[in-house]
Amino acid sequence: MQQAEIGLIGLGVMGSNLALNIAEKGNRIAVFNRTPARTKEFVAEAGALAENIIGCETIEEFVAAIRPPRPIIIMIKAGDAVDQQMEQLKPLLEANDILIDAGNTNFRDTIRRFDSLKDTGLTFIGMGVSGGEEGARHGPSIMVGGTEESWKRVEKVLTSISAKFNGDPCVAWLGTDGAGHFVKTIHNGIEYADMQMISEIYGILRDGLGMSAREIGEVFGQWNKGRLNSYLIEISETVLKADDPITGNAMVDMIVDAAGQKGTGKWSAIEAQNMGVAATGIEAAVAGRVLSSQKAERVAAEAIFGLPAPAEKPHDGMGFLADLENALLAAKIAAYAQGFAVMAAASKENGWDLPMPTIARIWRAGCIIRSQFLDEITSAFTKQPDVANLIVTPAFSQMVKDTDASLRRVVSYAALSGIAAPALSSALAYFDSYRRARGTANLIQAQRDFFGAHGFDRVDGKEYHHGPWGSGASIY
Repeated sequence: MQQAEIGLIGLGVMGSNLALNIAEKGNRIAVFNRTPARTKEFVAEAGALAENIIGCETIEEFVAAIRPPRPIIIMIKAGDAVDQQMEQLKPLLEANDILIDAGNTNFRDTIRRFDSLKDTGLTFIGMGVSGGEEGARHGPSIMVGGTEESWKRVEKVLTSISAKFNGDPCVAWLGTDGAGHFVKTIHNGIEYADMQMISEIYGILRDGLGMSAREIGEVFGQWNKGRLNSYLIEISETVLKADDPITGNAMVDMIVDAAGQKGTGKWSAIEAQNMGVAATGIEAAVAGRVLSSQKAERVAAEAIFGLPAPAEKPHDGMGFLADLENALLAAKIAAYAQGFAVMAAASKENGWDLPMPTIARIWRAGCIIRSQFLDEITSAFTKQPDVANLIVTPAFSQMVKDTDASLRRVVSYAALSGIAAPALSSALAYFDSYRRARGTANLIQAQRDFFGAHGFDRVDGKEYHHGPWGSGASIY
C-alpha cells in the first residue's frame, strides 16, 4: 500500500474537515482517532475522497502508514491531552519525524514542547490554523512555527490546502518554535477587538438610533461594499437579517448577550502587557466579554441605577451613519496597529524575525479577520517593514486624519447616551496618547519618586534624578 504523505490524529469537527481538505487536494493522508468507530465512520462518510485516506485503528498502524520523515498533525483539545498524545507517539517515531500541534495552543507551551524534543531526534511544529470549520475544510490561513527543515517537509501539503488570495497561498513559515502559535494568538486578539467594535456600533444603532436588527443589517451590507469590506462585516449582515424559526423575531434578539471566550484574546492582552506594548483595543474586548458574562449582576445593577436617556438623535441621520462607518474604520486601524506592535516586540524578544508583510498577506483570505483592509496593511509593511507603528505609515496616517473627527463624535454620542463603547473609546484614547509629544506621565514619575524614591529623567538632561520632597517623602 502506498504510504501517506502526512498523518492526522483527532477526527473532531476541525480535524475531520482538515483531513478532507488534505485528501481533496490530492494528498494521501493517514488518520487516527482514539475511538476506532469514529475512524471507520469518517472514512465511510468521505465518499470518493476515501481513496486518499488510510483509516488506522491502532497508533502503531497509523505511524507505519506515513512516509518518513513523518509529519503528524495533532488536532485535539489543547493542554495536557497534547502532551499525553506526544508521549504515546514518541516511542514509535524515528529521527526527523515531526509532531505538529494545530490547536489553539499557548505559544509558551509550544516553545516548551519544541525544546523537550531537541535531544530526541524528533522535532515539533506549532501551527496556527484560522478560518473555523469552513476554513479547515476549504482553505484556512496557516501560520507555521518550527525549524525551516520541518517546514520544507510539509510545505507542499500545507500550500495545497491553504486559502488563496488572488492565487497567493495564505500559508507561511514565520520562524522557530512558538512563532506560528504566537501570531495566531495575536490574530485572535485582533479578532476579539474587531468583533467588540462591530458590536459597539450595533449597540449605538440599536439603542441610540432605535433601529431594528434587519435595518442594521442593511447598514452593514452597505458598509461591506466599501472600505470596511470584510468577513466579519459580511456575517454581521447575515446574522442581523436572520429570523428565529420559533418566534419569527430577529434571531439576534433571541440570543442571550453573554459572550464566551476560549483564552486566546486573554493571552494576547497578557503578552502585550508582558512586553510593555499598549494593546488597549484587545484589552477592552477581553474585558467586554467578561462583563457580558456577568448577566445577572448587570440586570441587578440596571434595577438600581436605571439607564440614562439617549442623547438627542443627530439631525443629519445619513451624516451620522457615515460617522459610524468612519469611526469603525478608525478603531479597526488602532486594533491592528496594536496587534502588529505586539508581534514586533515579541519577534525581538524571542529572536523570531517575524515578517510583518507576510503575516498581513496570509491573513487576506481564509482567516476570520480577512478583509480588504489587510491588503493595505500588506502594502504598508512591504514599503516600511520596520516601521515603529502602522498608524504612522503614509497610507494609514492619512486614514487616521480622515476618520479622527468621526470617531470623536461617535464616542461622544455613546458617552452622552450611556451606551458602553469601551473598544471605540480605547481607540480614541490610544490615538490621543500616541500622538501627543508631551503627556502627563511626568506627574506619575514625580509621585513615584515621592513615595518610592524611584527617580526620574529630566528634560534638561542634568544628573539630578530626585525631587525636593523632604525627608518624609518615602514611606519605604
